[in-house]
Formats: sequence, structure tokens, C-alpha cells
Amino acid sequence: MNEKHKKVFEVLESLKIPYEVHYHPSAPTVEDALKYWKEIDASHCKNLFFRNHKGNKHYLVIFDHLQQLNIKELEQRLHQGKLTFASEERMQKYLRVKPGSVSPFGIINDEQHHVYLFIDKYLEKTEKISFHPNENTATVVIKMNDFIIFLEHFRNRFEFIQLYD
Repeated sequence: MNEKHKKVFEVLESLKIPYEVHYHPSAPTVEDALKYWKEIDASHCKNLFFRNHKGNKHYLVIFDHLQQLNIKELEQRLHQGKLTFASEERMQKYLRVKPGSVSPFGIINDEQHHVYLFIDKYLEKTEKISFHPNENTATVVIKMNDFIIFLEHFRNRFEFIQLYD
């Protein structure tokens, strides 16, 4: 367990959120992680970090790992203007994570509640959901209702939205 993992676990424990942790070698992409997720019963997610055209708003988009997103369609669905992937510097500034480790657990580090989360509506009905604990050498599984408790605790704005047809 490293410091990033430890910080996430401490927060979950302080919120009385039960979790499972599965350690594995570094898995910066979904393709890398698939071999470690085979035995984990949860909805596994892709987490993409975007910025708007002006660079003054940042969005974490969360959706099922089996889905693909078209950025042009995403822009139309989110109504936030032109989107581009946020730089590594912006990931570090707002979430304190590196590429390949982006996770909603990063809002632990977003003291200004700057990052807005868009979560695919499909995930709203899942029982359990999984994310890296801010570093890609583990996968954490929590119940969806506990994930909502986590999000509400940190007061970042979020919404469930249909991201694809």
C-alpha cells in the first residue's frame, strides 16, 4: 500500500464505507487492467479528465469500461462547449493523479470543489463500482450507494447523464 492508496482508504473508513481492495501490477489502461478485473464482481469504469476551451472548468467523465465515447458527441450531450483532454499538469493540480490513474477518488485532493463529475446514467443502477485508488496498482470496489455518499461528502458537483445510446 502506498500513500495515495492509504489516503483513499482512510477517507472511506472515516465515512464508514466498506470496500474491497485488489492489488495488481500497474494497469494504466483498461486493456492492461482487464486481466486483473476478471475475478472482481463490479462495474469497472473509464475515467476521463477534460477541460473546457477556456481552461477554467474541468470535468471528470465516468462510464463503463466497455463503452467508447466520441468527444464531439460528448460535447453535445454535456453542453459545456469544446472539450479537450486535460494536461498532466492539470490532473496533478486538481486531482493529484497521473495519467493512467485518474479516478473519482481524486476529488479527495480537490479542496476548492472545482472538478465537476458527469457519471453515465447506466452506472446509476449498478450494485458495485470499481476505481483505482488514485494510483493504478490496485482496484477498489464499493457499493454504488456508498459512492454517492463519498461524492456528497466532498461536495463536488456531479450528475448522472446518458453519455451514449
